[in-house]
Formats: sequence, structure tokens, C-alpha cells
Amino acid sequence: MKIGIIDYGSGNLHSVQNAIRQAASVACPSDEIERITSSHDLKSCDRIILPGVGHFADCYAGLSAIEDMIDTLNDLVRVQARPFLGICVGMQLLADLGNEGGTTVPGLGWIPGDVIHLGEKMDKQNISTLKIPHMGWNQLQLHQPNHPVLAQMRTQMQVYFVHSYIFQLAQPSHCLATAVYGVDVAAVIGHENVIATQFHPEKSQQAGQCFLQEFLKWQP
Repeated sequence: MKIGIIDYGSGNLHSVQNAIRQAASVACPSDEIERITSSHDLKSCDRIILPGVGHFADCYAGLSAIEDMIDTLNDLVRVQARPFLGICVGMQLLADLGNEGGTTVPGLGWIPGDVIHLGEKMDKQNISTLKIPHMGWNQLQLHQPNHPVLAQMRTQMQVYFVHSYIFQLAQPSHCLATAVYGVDVAAVIGHENVIATQFHPEKSQQAGQCFLQEFLKWQP
């Protein structure tokens, strides 16, 4: 089995790869972990991970710049149903649209909804008292605790966030977990063989390792 981490010029690749390696040593010691820089190499991956840090438009442009990468992702994930994990902007790229810096950019369109600035959803009192970006530890509230990737996680488990934009879901059923930061933030979203986190599992210590181990064992 091969776990592919897509390297498209965005994302904390070193930390993500180390966290996946640690989780795999428990969940699936025989699996191979590889950084993927081409659509050709992605085709041999049994599980796909898309990290992301930074600006939505820049991340989408970086992914689009790899020849056939988006078409290959659509085929492997949407058609062949290989397990997929998006992290931070890698989650946001699943949206229909990203709205950042006054620019609207189409996303992959796998999970209906838009990415908007956190401040757009906050009331005036929260904007004056809560700093943006939302940075640091926060509690997870599990909405679908029986999901196979979440079933071993304790309710109220702390995970680590760094973000200024949030995924505004069109369908509440796609929300697996939230965190409260002035408003309810979609912290884990998913549908069928796709799961994604706004938090950083690679920075979330025990909780992050639990999440990653269950993802690597997941058979959607």
C-alpha cells in the first residue's frame, strides 16, 4: 500500500510527512509513504493526502500547475473512491469557491460550499475580542462520532488550528465536527471516501496521531 502526500509548493510537508510516518508505524507499518509531485506518480497511491498552508488562490494555482493533477485527482478520488484526506487549505480547496483577498476562485467542487473570512460570520463583539487568525488549541465537538475516522477520538479533544478563513458548508450533513471560535467553525468535513480537517493533525499531538492512524486504517 502506498500513501501519497501531494507536494505542490504549499503546505508544511516536512511536518505532515513526519506525522504520517509516525501514525503509519502504528496503523500500517508495511505501507510506503511518498511525496508526490506528478499526476503519474499519484496514480499508484492507495491513499491520498493534500496539505495546504497560505492563500486559497495560490494553492489552487499551484495544484493546477502540475500537469493533469486535478483531472487525476478527480478520477482517483471521485471515480475510483480512493481514501482522501485534506488538511487546512487542502480542506478548503474542496469547496465550490474560495473568497480571499477580494478574489473569488473556483475550487475542486467536491464538497458544496464556499470559503469565507472568519470575520464575516462573527458579530461585532467577537470581532473586537477574538483575534484573527484563529490560532492555537481548541476543543473538537464531534457531530458524527460514529464515523470510522472519528470513532476512537474522545469528545472535547483538543486540536491545533491556524486559519483566517472557514468553510461555509451548503449541506450540514457534511460537517463531522466543529470548534467554537466566536462562531461554529467546520473543523472536520467529509463525504463518502473524502475527509478533511481545518485543524492541523500534524501539530495536534495525541489527538492528531489518533486521527491520522484511523484515517490510515479507514476502508470507506
